[in-house]
Amino acid sequence: MQGGQRQGGGRRGPRRQQVFVGPMDHLYRNTLADAGQPNIPGLPVQPEIEPIPTNGNGSEHPRIFAFVSDLFFVSKIQDTAKKLGVKLEFVKSPEDVLQRVEETGEKPSLIIFDLGNLNFKPLQAIPKLKKEFKKETSILGFIPHVEGELKVKAMEAGCDMVTPRSAFSANLPQILRRHGAPESYEQ
Repeated sequence: MQGGQRQGGGRRGPRRQQVFVGPMDHLYRNTLADAGQPNIPGLPVQPEIEPIPTNGNGSEHPRIFAFVSDLFFVSKIQDTAKKLGVKLEFVKSPEDVLQRVEETGEKPSLIIFDLGNLNFKPLQAIPKLKKEFKKETSILGFIPHVEGELKVKAMEAGCDMVTPRSAFSANLPQILRRHGAPESYEQ
């Protein structure tokens, strides 16, 4: 350096990198009139969930039971069921389901299993519930996508459908709508 001149054009301190800030894209502020969600380009818009019309008999009996303990999925399932007006109950054992059915006199239309949670012993519970409810009740299990062997075992145990966790999550409103609607409701 010559003449006492510091590198960087004579500024004091370390050289700061300049960051270009372009004009603000205000598309994120546009909201959809129906959904009340931000319209962010590139992100899919989730449609609003419409409640299922009731059959007028005021039935408060759950039509769906779920063996799920993962708080994320419990919350997601509860929120979706509430928006749809579907009666759903979380249980911990097949005996809980049988007791509830005995109390209400109404058989479930769907039983959901988190097959990755071995605390529920799904491979022992599924045949027991399938034997009790036969074809009247569908049994759906969801698994992490890497558990191919578990899927086969669950199907052999009596699961009607086994789906990856991501597909279950994506199709949850349709699943609950299909199985949670009153029998007199035509979709």
